[in-house]
Amino acid sequence: MNAAPHPSPALPSRRSLLGGLLAGAAALAATPALATPAHASARRAPTATRPLLLGTYTSAEGGGTGIGTATYDTATGAITPGPVISGVENPSYLALHPSGATVYAVAEQEAGAVTAVALAPDGTYDVLGARPTGGSGPTHLSVHPSGRWLLSANYTSGSVAVHPIAADGSLGERTDLVTHSSPPPGPGQNGPHAHQIVTAPDGGHVLAVDLGTDTVYTYRLDESAGTLTEVSRAALAPGSGPRHLTFHPGGRSAYLACELDNTTVVCAYDPESGTLTPGPGQSTGSDTGYPAQLVVTGDGSYAYLANRGPNSLTRYAVEDGGAALRLLDTVPAGGDWPRQLALSPDSSLLFAANQRSSTVTAFRIGSDGALTPAGDPLPAPVAVCVLPLP
Repeated sequence: MNAAPHPSPALPSRRSLLGGLLAGAAALAATPALATPAHASARRAPTATRPLLLGTYTSAEGGGTGIGTATYDTATGAITPGPVISGVENPSYLALHPSGATVYAVAEQEAGAVTAVALAPDGTYDVLGARPTGGSGPTHLSVHPSGRWLLSANYTSGSVAVHPIAADGSLGERTDLVTHSSPPPGPGQNGPHAHQIVTAPDGGHVLAVDLGTDTVYTYRLDESAGTLTEVSRAALAPGSGPRHLTFHPGGRSAYLACELDNTTVVCAYDPESGTLTPGPGQSTGSDTGYPAQLVVTGDGSYAYLANRGPNSLTRYAVEDGGAALRLLDTVPAGGDWPRQLALSPDSSLLFAANQRSSTVTAFRIGSDGALTPAGDPLPAPVAVCVLPLP
């Protein structure tokens, strides 16, 4: 579940990132990537350091003071802490603009908001300001592939919002807000709880996962007006509590982490209609726990699930062109309450943000998808999100 810290969004500010952290990231981003298999650790790009951004709760006890920064060694996975991007409240989830020039953060609090932060090549950042989401407790946001729209999910109030993105990366006033008023809340729920909103690989549909109504809603986004029109719904098992949806790169399958009944669900997806068809729930590799999120390697060969409670990471083999997951094993997450996972751009490393131990752990991904701890855990105050930059 999610805390909903308090204060209002901060005013814009400008700071310098020590050591040229983001300048180095910009230089690396300009370097063409090697065409290596996404899971083949034996054929990684030459050793380099790349940046990470870290999400936290600024109003929680022991929380951070803004968006954390760090760098990681692409060969060893060792993480080195950096300075903090201040002036951003409760940035519990982060998303990067396709240009790489702007990062967006939710402000997970009663007066929900989304904040834009420009990342300059000269190693500075500029907090471009915040816009209200029209709801409370936003937990997720994503950028539409066009780069023109920011989508956000308000967990506490059960709604999803759309904001326009200007040429400089700043946000305009909200263009739409849709509340999930039906079906009725699932067992034990007091209302809708929108936990995620993401664009399907086809680019034509936007899917919102609601833990409170046990439903995934599919919308079409009007790219001229910035409005959402519902086109279909996928019903999950009552009380399953779907939390996070991840697409297979092939675009015809997706995987759901269901928080409340401790299952993973493989779904068929029709790009033409946007219809999502869930299959039966299957094992997470643990008898107890609260699944948080799945990620899939860039070549679509392996999927990984974060399990809070048992504090483990589950490895699945992806089979049947994405239509099936086969559980292989689980390994310790190396921290307490792994809230979110992220893959490095080449899928050679997996990062876990461990909320209760305030750490980020890294794992090397072998050619067989096996996870091996890489380096020491990074101390990171109330780590709830990790975002590797390209």
